[in-house]
Amino acid sequence: MKAIVITEAGGPDVLQVQERTIPAVAERDVLIEVKAAGVNRPDIFQRKGNYPAPEGVVADIPGLEVAGIITQVGTAVTERKVGDKVCCLVAGGGYAEYVAAHSDMCLPIPEEISFEEAAALPETVYTVWDNVFRRGALQEGESILIHGGAGGIGSTAIQLAKAFGARVLTTVSSVEKEAYCRQLGADKVVNYRNTDFREALQDETVNIILDSIGGDYFRRNLDLLDTDGRLVYINAVKGNMVELNILKLMQKRILITGSTLRARDLSFKIPLTRDIYQHVWPLIGKSFLPQLFKAFPIEDAAKAHELMEDGTFLGKLVLVV
Repeated sequence: MKAIVITEAGGPDVLQVQERTIPAVAERDVLIEVKAAGVNRPDIFQRKGNYPAPEGVVADIPGLEVAGIITQVGTAVTERKVGDKVCCLVAGGGYAEYVAAHSDMCLPIPEEISFEEAAALPETVYTVWDNVFRRGALQEGESILIHGGAGGIGSTAIQLAKAFGARVLTTVSSVEKEAYCRQLGADKVVNYRNTDFREALQDETVNIILDSIGGDYFRRNLDLLDTDGRLVYINAVKGNMVELNILKLMQKRILITGSTLRARDLSFKIPLTRDIYQHVWPLIGKSFLPQLFKAFPIEDAAKAHELMEDGTFLGKLVLVV
């Protein structure tokens, strides 16, 4: 099969097309002929040598989400069949013509969306559902601040939070992204390049903050959160070492949490998949739509990575096989 391989740690140019062996299928696995693969920021980190694949996962083929057609099923698989159209969260290897995945990780592609749109769903939906709704325990009527609302995670979090009855606040870096987030349903949008978000939102009641920034956002997040607020981290691009005022934490009874997804084992991911199928999948095509900005031929993976790093996009990027 054809695959996009990280030939060495470095810039986008280290991504090269190579021939690889089609993955073997274990008894509970399915083989997916990949039609499209999502591009995510962890792929960038892996390419740069900062985010190694978990043990047992192909180390030099990035890609954490795919959509395609099942072409082979393992001997113990009963609920999936050859020909099923599915999308799937994988721990690596998605930038390829074929990928093997546990059958219980597969989600059916709704009829109204394309392979490209379906490939833009798993990584962001899993991240948002686990961190906003399970760890953050967002409730109807609460307010959530989502940093970086115009990206893949942000655009998913805005839509799902609104669908479940929350007030949504978000931060962005441009006028174009501000308009995009409002179109998705955000109630208040702050352009952090010309306004301090803490000052702009000081009159809001903020129950949850979903943050991928870290660094100097940490103190401002604590200042904004209401009593019994929850601060949820999914990244820390501006720095992971911060100073905590423990007294403020105690006085406000703030819960600070966070998670990573890729390295979690199937005993965690399979129940999460079932939750998502039950709670999120019925919303697709209604109050929740995949946010596909641009699809690249898989041979142009380097160009997709360049755009990802440039940041001038809205929603998600995918590769088409």
